[in-house]
Amino acid sequence: MKGVLKIKKFDLAIIGAGPIGLFAANYAQLHGLKTVIFDSLNEVGGQPQMLYPFKTINDIPVYQAITATNLITQLKKGLNKDTSIVTNHSVTQIEKRNEEILIDDKYSTRSLIIATGNGAFDPKKLPLKLDSEIEKRIHYYVRNPKEFSGKTVAIFGGGDSALDWALELSHFSNIILVHRRPQFRGLESTLSKLRQLKNVKIITPYLPKQIQIEDNQLSVTLKRMGNTYLQKICGDQIVVAYGFKANNRLIRKWGIKLTDARIAVNSSMQTNLPGIYAVGDAISYHGRVPVIGVGFGEVQIAINAIMRDLFPEKTLTIHSTSM
Repeated sequence: MKGVLKIKKFDLAIIGAGPIGLFAANYAQLHGLKTVIFDSLNEVGGQPQMLYPFKTINDIPVYQAITATNLITQLKKGLNKDTSIVTNHSVTQIEKRNEEILIDDKYSTRSLIIATGNGAFDPKKLPLKLDSEIEKRIHYYVRNPKEFSGKTVAIFGGGDSALDWALELSHFSNIILVHRRPQFRGLESTLSKLRQLKNVKIITPYLPKQIQIEDNQLSVTLKRMGNTYLQKICGDQIVVAYGFKANNRLIRKWGIKLTDARIAVNSSMQTNLPGIYAVGDAISYHGRVPVIGVGFGEVQIAINAIMRDLFPEKTLTIHSTSM
């Protein structure tokens, strides 16, 4: 009948097209599952593609070293016509209807995997009042390091993103790395490399207190943690790596149980709702390590559980050589 919306049906829907979500789509294909994958961004790849495409990753199985961009490219290559990719689509509504899950009143799936990682890309901003001219020089992403060539760049943060950006930008720029603690959360090996570079200055434990423009440079007043001592640094650009705000409002609305702002799962990666699973950095369980390789393993556990649930009459084939 004219005007009636036709609902697209799938065996599996995946929310999140980062490396874990893309691997889930690849693994689902091995099992013959008709799959759709959603992402709120206009391209697939998630945080690795958006935040550190140039970074070399050394803990991916098989690859001794691979950049984030190349990893995403390889994962995309494996997808075929049995997988639909829907970008620029933020899933807002999930409704369980008997044996099916209705997504945004447009898609129906028999099973669902949430692979949203750390959630929406909403960076934690500098907690300072800044005018528009200063804000033009403050960055929360680094897509092209060469744009900073020949400049002095102040980087605020102490996690892997801050250290990775500092190391990559050090090939083109002078770096001032500022962290509020003497200890860094990022990899010690990256920090060791930075300490050996003459064009990298590391300042701890300080936080930015005020930013002004003086002689066409950013003049940043730093306050030492624990006392009133002030220090001033100058630079051309600022990169802020304070992390991102997790937005689990919708996940709570769907009725999915959370533990410490992460999705709670059992040993099969299933949430508290039948047919709905979660993998990767979106989830929480005792002893979990937040690396991509662990997420790949969680995908295999979840999809094998989905296969047992959807096709209990079949003998489940585990090894790819037998598929």
